[in-house]
Amino acid sequence: MSDQFLSRRATKLRRKPESPRVLIPERITQQVTSQQVTSQQAYITASYITAVVGMFMFTSQVYGKIERHDNVEIFEWHHSYSKVYAPKKKYTPGGIFMSFEHYNVEVRDRVKCISATEGVPISTQWGPQGYHYPIQIAQYGLSHYSKYLIDKSRKMMIIDDAEDGGTNQWSVGDRLATVRNVIDSETMSRVIEFNADDSAYSSGVTLPVNTKDAGFFLALDFKFITNGSITVTVEIKGKQVQLYYIHYVCSQTLIDMVGNEVYYGMGDRPNWSNFHRDLTTDLQKGLLLLKIHTKRKKVGLGKVVSITFRGHGLVDNVTLSNNAHLAQFYYAANWLVLHQDDKGGWPIYVTRKLASGRLELPPGWYSAMAQGQAMSLLVRAYLRTNNVKYLDSAVKAMRLLDIPSKDGGVLAIFAEKYPWYEEYPTTPHSFVLNGFIYSLLGLYDVKMVASEEGAAEAERLYRSGLSSLLKMLPLYDTGSGSIYDLRHFTLGTAPNLARWDYHVTHINQLLLLSTIEPDSIFSETAKRWIGYMNGQRASHN
Repeated sequence: MSDQFLSRRATKLRRKPESPRVLIPERITQQVTSQQVTSQQAYITASYITAVVGMFMFTSQVYGKIERHDNVEIFEWHHSYSKVYAPKKKYTPGGIFMSFEHYNVEVRDRVKCISATEGVPISTQWGPQGYHYPIQIAQYGLSHYSKYLIDKSRKMMIIDDAEDGGTNQWSVGDRLATVRNVIDSETMSRVIEFNADDSAYSSGVTLPVNTKDAGFFLALDFKFITNGSITVTVEIKGKQVQLYYIHYVCSQTLIDMVGNEVYYGMGDRPNWSNFHRDLTTDLQKGLLLLKIHTKRKKVGLGKVVSITFRGHGLVDNVTLSNNAHLAQFYYAANWLVLHQDDKGGWPIYVTRKLASGRLELPPGWYSAMAQGQAMSLLVRAYLRTNNVKYLDSAVKAMRLLDIPSKDGGVLAIFAEKYPWYEEYPTTPHSFVLNGFIYSLLGLYDVKMVASEEGAAEAERLYRSGLSSLLKMLPLYDTGSGSIYDLRHFTLGTAPNLARWDYHVTHINQLLLLSTIEPDSIFSETAKRWIGYMNGQRASHN
């Protein structure tokens, strides 16, 4: 799924009384002296379009839709700003994954929040309730792994590691609360023991921070002996001082916000836990619940003021840093290992409808794209840690690629001849291009790293799929762009043209394949498709 997408908000809309369904941007009505209006459309002058979208007109796709914000209808212009990223060297299973170092999964509007229980994105892409979407989780991990490889600027500040043997910088909010520096019998290291009322109204035990130089990624090791919570007080940038409180509580609450307080449930924590949080994202997602800020106006933290602990527990290694890429990578990898089922997959528990509802997947379906990107992530986790649990999980993930979609797998056959690993295993088949290529990349990663039996199976599935791609790739070329899937073959509908951001994803995938496969079709097709973005078209008769 493409991540590189930008929205531009236009102006407020007003309805024409004689045509209540027609929505006209206010600036447009001011600039245009006459308009043709139907019950569903408004015709806008080319001069206005040129003025608004300017440089994007001839290099990307421009479109829009009506959104409602604070009970006001807004017409929003959208355009793709996707870029082609030519690989700088041959693709390797331990290297950067495609151009994912440019992905920012957590800021997407379809990510409700980052779970405080497992540290992975909770999606609202096809359901407002929030659910685990394995593609999104794998992309989250791959993006942070890729960022880690290129980001050498990590800075960390130790707030307290208990090694000085004291508690001088800590403050106690009420006379019954205590804080001590002790040696923990389990870890055999010095830690801070706190004991305070676990009520939300308790003053707790507080560690002052008051720094804006360390970054806004909090990390600490802790465990609770009783019920408890951790509160981070932050100050946001602005002309006036504004304090917000981010609470991490021992509950199953996903996310909630009341006033200037946002709550994340982190489950029970009776054992030592290594806890990492992106405070900026955590506050931003809370503010979105109140519609105070939008994804287009990211909140800016000024400083972390303090960290308060309630309940009875132990804490150690409290730090702030400017990123936590490796921790976020491992959260995703560990989630995949923990939640993989007996079939080797990660079922998606939400209904997915395609082709205007003509194709539908009930909850519990699998995706070859999820399998492939999970394989790529798990192989990287194995290469970094040498822990075989990650490689075993990656090898196990191949199973579904050999099971027909009608039997609960993701394998389809095109023209009774060409095997295809389905991103959406619908009936009839859909043959989505980008999801299929991601599954090939996952297989490539496994075949290059796994031991004999696993490598042989990955090689077989990879070569089988690659052979299909070599034969079928021309079917996705329109002469002016690319096609997202082949529903026009299976449903007899009009072609489902790829948006420019998906078109660029296709190009980036083909360029990557050209570094590991000798067939020139990948580089030649990518070059031609880049030309389509610059106005070139296939010749006509």
